[in-house]
Amino acid sequence: MISYGDIDPQFGDWSDIRNLAEKYDIMLDLIVNHVSSQSEYFQDFVQHGRRSKYADMFITLEKVWGDRLPSRSEIDEIFLRRSEPFSEYVIEDTGLPEKVWTTFGKTEPSEQIDIDINSEIVKQYIENVFNLFHDNGVKYVRLDAVGFVIKKPDSSCFFEEPEIIGFLDSTKEMAQKFDLKVLPEVHGHYTVHKTLVDNNFWTYDFILPYLVLEAMILRKGNSLTSYLKSRSPHQFTMLDCHDGVPIMPDLNDIVDYRDARVVVETCLERGSNLSLIHSPQHQSDDGFNVHQIRGTYYSMLNSDDDAYITARAIQLFTPGIPQIYYMGLLAAENDIRRYEEVGDGREINRHNFNLSEISEAVQKDVVQRQFKLIHFRNDHTAFSGNFSIQVITESCFDLEWKREESFCRLSVDLGNFKNTITYNHDNGEIQKYIP
Repeated sequence: MISYGDIDPQFGDWSDIRNLAEKYDIMLDLIVNHVSSQSEYFQDFVQHGRRSKYADMFITLEKVWGDRLPSRSEIDEIFLRRSEPFSEYVIEDTGLPEKVWTTFGKTEPSEQIDIDINSEIVKQYIENVFNLFHDNGVKYVRLDAVGFVIKKPDSSCFFEEPEIIGFLDSTKEMAQKFDLKVLPEVHGHYTVHKTLVDNNFWTYDFILPYLVLEAMILRKGNSLTSYLKSRSPHQFTMLDCHDGVPIMPDLNDIVDYRDARVVVETCLERGSNLSLIHSPQHQSDDGFNVHQIRGTYYSMLNSDDDAYITARAIQLFTPGIPQIYYMGLLAAENDIRRYEEVGDGREINRHNFNLSEISEAVQKDVVQRQFKLIHFRNDHTAFSGNFSIQVITESCFDLEWKREESFCRLSVDLGNFKNTITYNHDNGEIQKYIP
């Protein structure tokens, strides 16, 4: 994205967002860690360097290390998303090189330029985006890549406390002025999510997708049911997203990496590819370094309709607010051609559907079964009550909701993926259906 003010006209314009907002709560992304190298801000910096009116927007090395350069050991301590956290650009006016922080990026130098959240120009930039969202009916803002915004010496530069909480608190306060709610997007150790919840933030449950996937592939639910008993309910649940199924660091100290290797190899056999962690300090002791498994959830489950519906049912019965990625909603398979054409592993799960493909996809039996599950989750009153879980065997467990006299229960069998939903409405007749 080059500018938040512009919408690709082939998809519509802001009036379409406003129209949708009249019926639905709209959530949009704000990338608080970086901007495009093609943005007007960075293009001005590349031309004029330190004389640019946007110069303070970016993180040059002396902002973090003063008059010295970072040592190799300091760089290795950073939670690296690419081989080096910096990129060098030649300033047009002077012909001299300038290094700026670039956490992410597929090119060299990077196409994603980190911004300095401590600078007044960035604070104004964020406020301007909030104002734009408010004027167009947006209700929620997903703070993308927020875990990486704090840069300081002798640290991982990832979710650094207390600075990160200070930034989130100030951002939430700013958002409230525009009637917006913020949702931090952080891929981190499960204690990170506990910290967010303890500080009154909702967060994404990035642990659930892998644990459900592992339960489906290994046909055992020990890790999953243990997690479901202890997790906070103040989370948005998901199975699939535009990047992939997280493993490290989200599941450090939760997952057995022997099991994870089996899951990873199975997904690779089914067409997936991997996002890896580059810094050795953030890999496991035995060298396991998978950050995310990239592919569609449907393909990871070998396009098995019953396994897929089982996974989705578990998500919808898990406490929290469910979100379903469009590829998952349409039970899409890996887009290998798109991946090979673009050369970005994430594109395997980012197929651009045309209307004909959508019309065909929604007629599939697995999609219709999923729609029925979604309607059940939206309509049954018990989901606003109390949740409990009962473990029966290693492969069988029940997830149940109760509210006064109303209840619904999902009985899961990982052995054959034949599951049953038992329910009533306000002490009415008990009914069952096979999802």
